[in-house]
Amino acid sequence: MRRRCAPVSLQGTVLDIGAGDRWLSHHLPDGVDYIALDYPPTGRDLYHARPDVFADAARLPIADQTIDAVVCLEVLEHVRRPREVLGEIARVLRPGGRLYLSMPFLYPIHDAPFDFQRLTEHGLRRDIEQAGLQVTAIEKSGHAVCAAGLLLCLAISGGAYYRKGLLSVLLMPIAAMLVTVINLSTVALGRLWPDWSGMATGYSLEAVKP
Repeated sequence: MRRRCAPVSLQGTVLDIGAGDRWLSHHLPDGVDYIALDYPPTGRDLYHARPDVFADAARLPIADQTIDAVVCLEVLEHVRRPREVLGEIARVLRPGGRLYLSMPFLYPIHDAPFDFQRLTEHGLRRDIEQAGLQVTAIEKSGHAVCAAGLLLCLAISGGAYYRKGLLSVLLMPIAAMLVTVINLSTVALGRLWPDWSGMATGYSLEAVKP
């Protein structure tokens, strides 16, 4: 889920919150001052990340108005205090600085126990505007039919995978067949059937600090 969107036209000082393996740094132009930040219990202990800084995003160890862009992809669902994180992002951004953020919506629990919330498009817009930022673009990810198919595939494969012993061995080939059929069917139907804004696998957005 981490790599849904990757802004590649960034300049100046870029803060990557939840940087993981620093993959974003390989897509940035020369001259960008890249700062990778991650949270110890997840970045260090789950993913063995090696950021420039280990810190809580709700208490960024960064001075006011020193960052030109913040990238926060598939992270907000994993923080205990998302509004405080957005407030900290607004604090460190320079006027005119931009936030690039993505968050899953219809997607199972992952990285447990560090998975705390999902927000609709309207919830994201509310919290970002309350932090003092202006949303300039927002788009949903995933056709409605494909979003439903993804959940069904994950429900089937998860139910088979987490069973114990012989039952899991018996269920896995059946799960593989069902998942293949569902994936092919939903991809084909998604190309023919009208999309619906009420279902999405997630949202990606851009916001600016006035």
